[in-house]
Amino acid sequence: MHLSAEGRKLQVRMEGGIVWDNHGCLPLRPQDDSFLPELEKCRAAGIDVVTLNIGFGDDGIEQHVRMAAQLRDWIACRSESYKLVLSVADLAEAKIAGQLGICFDIEGMNALGNQLSMIRLYYDIGVRWMLVAYNVANAAGGGCLEEDRGLTPFGRAVIAEMNSVGMLLCCTHTGYRTAREAIELSKNPVIFSHSNPRAIWDHPRNIPDDLIKACASRGGVIGLNGFGGFLGDNDDRIETFVAHAEHLLDVAGEDHVGIGLDYVYDRTELADLMVTRPHLLPLDAYPAEPKMIPPWRLPEIGEALAARGHSNMVIAKILGGNMARVAAEVWR
Repeated sequence: MHLSAEGRKLQVRMEGGIVWDNHGCLPLRPQDDSFLPELEKCRAAGIDVVTLNIGFGDDGIEQHVRMAAQLRDWIACRSESYKLVLSVADLAEAKIAGQLGICFDIEGMNALGNQLSMIRLYYDIGVRWMLVAYNVANAAGGGCLEEDRGLTPFGRAVIAEMNSVGMLLCCTHTGYRTAREAIELSKNPVIFSHSNPRAIWDHPRNIPDDLIKACASRGGVIGLNGFGGFLGDNDDRIETFVAHAEHLLDVAGEDHVGIGLDYVYDRTELADLMVTRPHLLPLDAYPAEPKMIPPWRLPEIGEALAARGHSNMVIAKILGGNMARVAAEVWR
């Protein structure tokens, strides 16, 4: 295993813990693997696990399955460096072997096509969390950028099946009413995989303190987002990110803060999506040329937290330990 100098510093800071970026956005083009080598930057920086989306919003079943197939094949052909994470044991095995562990996520329950049995199929092929609705309503519940009418009967059935299968429920991008109902309904801890506190930056994609407290009270984790429009006025400074972290630590506690940087690897694809899917990515809610904190800057985040007086134990929890705990509680 050959880590960069920053990666070695992060590993020392983590004292053997798991470093996990719980949400990243690779291009959603099933026959284009040109951006996948960028993942080596994560491994070189000392990151142990990344969660990558295989679809979002109104993407259907075919798109999600095709993306999962492409990623699984690419990982399998590079097993010396990468490992598909299907269990908690895989997290530790990947770290010991110097591999970057990879699991998948789905941003919105449209991926199910109203078929509950898709949940187990997605879980079996590597999806470890799914959120309810991507900014706007779907058959399961409401999004955060429009009026939210709450969970539907189908959404309630989906949550029950996810609890049974062991797939984590996520409420990022979800409307506040729907998120409250989902947290109350779920028998398992719920996560906000990549959401920031609205008290620090007033944006509808960020979440209020009552949802942060509700998530924490049920054992969940809120993953801090590195997207400039959610940190501030298109702000990608580490000190701004840490200010969001400090608020989460104050409101939720050290056992309920994680990382989900939401880094978009292909900015051209994002710009195109903002034109072709303005109902999901409206220009009044997203900066035209967004700044972002990439995952290979996680060592800087760790050092900034240490400079603010946080112990190695607390930093280890934030950078991956808390997500590993929730995975151990929920995954089957």
